Amino acid sequence: MKFTKILPYIFIVLLFSCKEEKPMFAEHIPAAKVVDTMPRLSPLRTKLNKVSTAYKNLKISKIERFVKKTWRRNDLSGGFLVAKNGEILYESYGGLANKNTKQKIDSRTALHVASVSKVLTATVVLKLIDEGKLQLDQKVNTVLKTFPYDNITVKMLLTHRSGLPKYEYFTYDEKIWDGSMLTNKDILDLMATHKIDLYFRPDRKFGYCNTNYAMLALVIEKLTGMNYRDAMQEILFKPLGMNDTYVFDYDKHKESASMSYKGNNVLYDFDFLDNIYGDKNIYSTPRDLLKFDLATYSDDFLSPELTEQIYKGYSYERRGIKNYGLGIRLNEWKSGEKMAYHNGWWHGNTSSYITLKKDTVAIIALSNKFSKKPYGVYKLAPEFGSYPIKKWR
Repeated sequence: MKFTKILPYIFIVLLFSCKEEKPMFAEHIPAAKVVDTMPRLSPLRTKLNKVSTAYKNLKISKIERFVKKTWRRNDLSGGFLVAKNGEILYESYGGLANKNTKQKIDSRTALHVASVSKVLTATVVLKLIDEGKLQLDQKVNTVLKTFPYDNITVKMLLTHRSGLPKYEYFTYDEKIWDGSMLTNKDILDLMATHKIDLYFRPDRKFGYCNTNYAMLALVIEKLTGMNYRDAMQEILFKPLGMNDTYVFDYDKHKESASMSYKGNNVLYDFDFLDNIYGDKNIYSTPRDLLKFDLATYSDDFLSPELTEQIYKGYSYERRGIKNYGLGIRLNEWKSGEKMAYHNGWWHGNTSSYITLKKDTVAIIALSNKFSKKPYGVYKLAPEFGSYPIKKWR
């Protein structure tokens, strides 16, 4: 074959071999720059040691290998952050908050954290308990007078042991609800008016249910005299400097909030359940969630006695490592190791918040395009402690 005939093929080979490899995310922020742009300590004077350069370099290398190994395709539209003692080891962002406007996701783009919202709702309830405005074993109907179930306590709502019916199920019944935009107060009124049966006797077993946290949001409103959105800002977000975090308001934010997409990039439209709060509808960033995580190590945040009760299991009817504390999921191994976390899903939004208390490590992943990738970041835990989790390598 003449050289002139093979020249086009040589050109093609050279073109692809010299092409720059695309990064796993659109933006990867080196740890050194991150430390300069974000304070290491929270406003609550959290006392954690400074992380050594050698430790950072070792862990960053392992995290980068994890990302390359487990995220072969660039299919996480959102943010991913790993931090030790409040210092960010790894942070990446990519994708679009709105595909129509081409708005890119960066470190200040608030994304729907879905059920990770429960962790934050529970925290405000616990702060009210710490202030003596509420008791953990107090009956819900002593706060919400029309709450139709007699023997359900605040603790049962927090731990998903109430037996309450799932609002996302019974409101699809046209005989119960007309399909218009639903509110938390509507859920309470519907349960009272229609005498909807409990799924099981209160405190008999664990049963994950969004209604629990929709009711806790009403408890917050009743005791603070504020709308839940305002109460979360005043009690939690502002004090911790979570400046990019807010509770979604359909009328106010439906045009400006980050959009939600299916795995094939088709837009998820809003529906009649999109104005419920407490169980979901908090929009936040990995950095803001890190500020929250840092605060949990401070005695100024919650009393040590109450903090201890958060990270213990309350449901042991079934054998296994999985359990639930006060607003947080738990893995409890026979070896004594414990991992606290919460995952979330709503429409195309998926999220994961992992807090390794013994090792003071936070792992946070948020996505506004449906992906199971955030759920898998827990596999990084063994890189920071002796967690009996299958190696990702």
